[in-house]
Amino acid sequence: MRLPRPICLPMKQIYFSQFRLFLAAAGLLLSSLPPVALAQSPAPKREFRAVWVAHVFNLDWPSNKTRTPAQQRAEFIGLLDRHRQNGLNAVVVQVRASADAIYPSTLEPWSEWLSGTQGVGPQPAYDPLAFMIEETHRRGMEFHAWLNPYRAVTNAGTSSIAPNHVSRLHPDWVVPFGTLRVLNPGLPQVRAYLNRVVMDVVRRYDVDGIHFDDYFYPAPQTGVVFDDDAAFSADPRGIATKADWRRDNIDLFVRAVSDSIRAAKPRVKFGISPPGVWRNGTSVGGTATTAFQSYSDIFADSRKWLQQGWVDYLAPQVYFSIGQTAANYSLIVPWWSQQVLPAMPRHVYVGLAAYKVSATAADVNFRSPSQIPAQVRLLRQQPNVQGSIHYKSTELLANPLGVADSLRLNFYRHKALLPTMPWKDAVPPTTPAQASIWSDNQGTGFVHLNWQPGPPAADGELARWYAVYRFPDHAGPVTAADVADPAHLVAITDTTHYRELLAAGGPAFRYTVTALDRLHNESPPVQSFIVLLPAKVAAATTTLEPAYPNPFRESTQLTYVLPAAGQAAVRVFDLTGREVTSLTNGHETAGRHAVTLPAGGLPAGLYIVVLTTETGTWRQKVLLTH
Repeated sequence: MRLPRPICLPMKQIYFSQFRLFLAAAGLLLSSLPPVALAQSPAPKREFRAVWVAHVFNLDWPSNKTRTPAQQRAEFIGLLDRHRQNGLNAVVVQVRASADAIYPSTLEPWSEWLSGTQGVGPQPAYDPLAFMIEETHRRGMEFHAWLNPYRAVTNAGTSSIAPNHVSRLHPDWVVPFGTLRVLNPGLPQVRAYLNRVVMDVVRRYDVDGIHFDDYFYPAPQTGVVFDDDAAFSADPRGIATKADWRRDNIDLFVRAVSDSIRAAKPRVKFGISPPGVWRNGTSVGGTATTAFQSYSDIFADSRKWLQQGWVDYLAPQVYFSIGQTAANYSLIVPWWSQQVLPAMPRHVYVGLAAYKVSATAADVNFRSPSQIPAQVRLLRQQPNVQGSIHYKSTELLANPLGVADSLRLNFYRHKALLPTMPWKDAVPPTTPAQASIWSDNQGTGFVHLNWQPGPPAADGELARWYAVYRFPDHAGPVTAADVADPAHLVAITDTTHYRELLAAGGPAFRYTVTALDRLHNESPPVQSFIVLLPAKVAAATTTLEPAYPNPFRESTQLTYVLPAAGQAAVRVFDLTGREVTSLTNGHETAGRHAVTLPAGGLPAGLYIVVLTTETGTWRQKVLLTH
């Protein structure tokens, strides 16, 4: 029997005002997800939600020095997935703890916290930093590389120190401070060396940000002296006091790193997380506190960096509770917001102390499960605070007093885009092109969206991520309100496709997609889709299984099951209905069959696979990318 030519899949370009009619005809009336049964806090659409992942002493990753590379990778994927499930959209991962590296470097040895011995890399060999960046981006999250600039050796008596470590090669650069060994910030050659280390990471890796913590000059210790008299005498630069000279040393380094990053990769962010208190005393412009202070204890003039625009963000470690006497969170956080100058807009992210939350915490305020939630509410009230970073990964994942539950179910229950940085890039990408939508015709209940990148923006930049929105149906085009509500944001992806399982019943809703560039500027939304109307499902016993891989670059395998012997044909069509190839056409036995669709000379785009038998027709989409 000669099979009839397959009917071309009906397609038409429609606008969202017509979208509900399509969904009703296709049986795809979509319902919203059930609300979480909690008293919930309004969430912003844009917010930096991050966690510090410490490497030193195996505090977070890897969990110990004996982990194999496979175990290291599995651990990182596990923590990344759990943080993403809790609503976070960025990780700040320590990649250089003490003049070492968790990546292959010609400048510094491998970290001892990877293998147990400094200078010995992972076996079998792999690049942990490249791996972590790729996995983070795959989940629509940012990766900030956290480096400790000046700490050279954590403990001179117990640390593993490789022959090519800077303390061995340049002992004259190192100042002993108890058991700690510190690179001397007063030496120009030290500043140049550290800048070279930072830029090695910036140039070789696809990091979203470079991040320093509060390790500048070491914190004061009774009876321990940081002896940098010789460096001060050799290069005072006309500065009268050693304290001012030390602050200037750090300023010179911070500004040099800032300038270097902007010159090499202007879209890479630069941030620092200093101590929570800049300076004690309102008479000197500081806060009404009596706590460890950045300005005079470690000679870090963090407010200056913010107001000079040398950093893109500052993340003060406000590890204090609301109401704490020596340093009150509710005074410090508003103070930091007020330090952002209108003429020099920069971001402030608040460092939060998940590690202090416990039923037996020394500060009784951290014994309350409401302490961190109250802190999140307060920081969201500040006009120049755009998010927070939680210290640290292990403690946050342990969910002390339900803190992670509170984030996942309440404060971070909706996804958030990262805040924009218009001083770095204010040009949005172009709207995604060739957007299409269809339902699964195999009864699985999935709806599928596909699109292609739009043309380059005015600054030549292409989309880096895409945002998918689902919102209640209404007449007319997609509005600003549709994409402004964080409850409508259902996915952030670095792919050009999305699918989700439809919920039966309830009100109808619609979709749109926007493009995001590297700095999260957002394009106008897709206003029209190519809608692929599903064909009538043929005999339920015949199966056209999902193509794999899909999307694909070189080839994809198409598998189908025939309940009985008979004629079968597998053809592939483009979106105009033109047949581009016939993969099989003839008599086949009952059972499972597979054919391969090669990319060949086909252009990138969406294609429709059609299986035709004597009992019916089955269709599915495949996406070819180049």
